Order: sequence, then C-alpha cells, then structure tokens
Amino acid sequence: MDLLENGFKAALAEGKACIGLWLALADPYATEVSAGAGFDWVVVDGEHAPNDLRSLLSQLQTLAAYPVHPVVRPPVGETSLIKQYLDIGVQNLLVPMVETAEQAAALVQATRYPPEGIRGVGSALARGSRWNLIPSYLQRANDQICLLVQVETQRGLDNLDAIAAVEGVDGVFVGPSDLAAGLGHLGNSGHPDVQAALADAVRRIRAAGKAAGILAMEEAVARRYLDQGYRFVAVGADIALLAGATRALAASLKRSE
Repeated sequence: MDLLENGFKAALAEGKACIGLWLALADPYATEVSAGAGFDWVVVDGEHAPNDLRSLLSQLQTLAAYPVHPVVRPPVGETSLIKQYLDIGVQNLLVPMVETAEQAAALVQATRYPPEGIRGVGSALARGSRWNLIPSYLQRANDQICLLVQVETQRGLDNLDAIAAVEGVDGVFVGPSDLAAGLGHLGNSGHPDVQAALADAVRRIRAAGKAAGILAMEEAVARRYLDQGYRFVAVGADIALLAGATRALAASLKRSE
C-alpha cells in the first residue's frame, strides 16, 4: 500500500460524489465510531471544535485503520500551523475564511516544499513521511496535498472566480452558515437569497474546473446540493447527531409518563 497516495484528491479530480461527516466531539473514541460508518470522508474540525494539535494527531491515528479520508480544518490559515498539520500527516486541508485569490495562493505556497512553496523541511521528525519510511516523500509530497479553501463571506463570493482559478487549489467549500450571516440572514441558510448564492457559487466553481463542497445538516438538503453539482458534501455532524438522538429519546420517554 502506498501510504502517500491521496485517494480523496483523486476522487475529487475525477468528479466523484463524496459523502462526508463533520467530527466535532474532539475525541478518538467517538471518531472511531464514525470512521466505521461508511462515509467517504470526515472533517476533523479545529476551528469550532475544541481540538489542538495533539487531539488531531490522536484522531488521525485512529482514522488510519479505516477506509475513510480525513480532512482537517485549522482555526486559521496560518503558515506555521499548516506546517505542523502537514507534518503530523494531514493531506487534506480545509482552510476557513478565504476571501481573495492572493490568500488562496499563499495557502498553496504554505502546503508545498520549495521551490514550489515555503513549507519547512522536517520530514525526518514527521509522521507525514512516516519518519522517512515513505520512499521519495520529499519529492512526491507536494502532488498529494489536497487544498480546499472555504468561501463564506460576501467578499469571498465577489472574488470566487479568481479564488477558484488559483493553481494548487483542489476545491472550494462554501460555508452556508457564515454566508447566511454575511448576507443578513443569520441562522437562516435556507433563505432564498442564500440559496441563490449557493446555486450560483457551485456553477462558478465547476466552471473553473474545481470541486465544490458544502455542509448540509438535513438529508433532503444534501440531495439538493448534490443535484446542483456539489461534489464533496458533508451530510451531518457527530455532535448534532448525538444531541438530536439523546434529546429525542428523553422527550419520547417523558411524554409517556
């Protein structure tokens, strides 16, 4: 098995629909439950979930035993943090709040070794290279990084065509919740204005030859996004599923008292 080959990046390039799940419980045991559920990919969230580098590493180690592709979201697209993420083995990076092509290009640079980028060379100390066990890691790593940028503001939408055109960006993930807030519809991503913006965004992303991604918390909404052309779609979150199931169970029993 080639430990470096990135099947998720390949699937996006081929235009395959990939169904994912958001992981926000920040716990390897909970992550393992979701890892075996049958999803194509999972997001280990470091922006809104209480994850740090150590907890991300533990979950990556857990996920490695399962045929599911981990995508990791940092709290911010900072070069030094991206270097640490790549060194612990992150290959699929989802960076939030990208608003310009210049920002996207800088993120590409941060994920590549020189001369294509500015990633620091520390493979002998890094899980990403399996501590130099992977043959020709330094020569091959750049091509296996999958960079996904998250557009979720009006400014990001205004610059979407230029962002999607940046070489080295593999996909654009549209954040419906923050976008709804930015469009004046906080907490209502189903508003017609927001939905129109999402439909327009996927068209523009696909026109640039890139994969489009999005999060949907309901199955019917996820199916609509897939029909529109979104190709990597997260269809729920572990913490939301747990919260919903526990509340429903308690409520059903209390009604029977």
